[in-house]
Amino acid sequence: MSTQLLVAGGLSVLNAILLAVLTVIWARNYRTFRTPLVLGLVAFAVVLLVENLVAIYFSFSMNMLYAATPAVHTVVAVLRALQFVAIAILLFVTWK
Repeated sequence: MSTQLLVAGGLSVLNAILLAVLTVIWARNYRTFRTPLVLGLVAFAVVLLVENLVAIYFSFSMNMLYAATPAVHTVVAVLRALQFVAIAILLFVTWK
């Protein structure tokens, strides 16, 4: 497994942790406010959480999930990093 795919897998784990925290926060908010917007945020977080859990599973169980081209490995790592930044911003704004 290439270094880029290990980084991408690690970022998927971090993304899953942040999304789990967001899901708990937004679920608590939904129980309080009962608004469709907050329910949408919960659904958004759950879908992204499932996507990241599937990515973690396939990253560590199947070495050839992605093409053998190193450029593809780099792109996957960059996309996971961008997703991490976006989720971290959401968590920061939500926590405030």
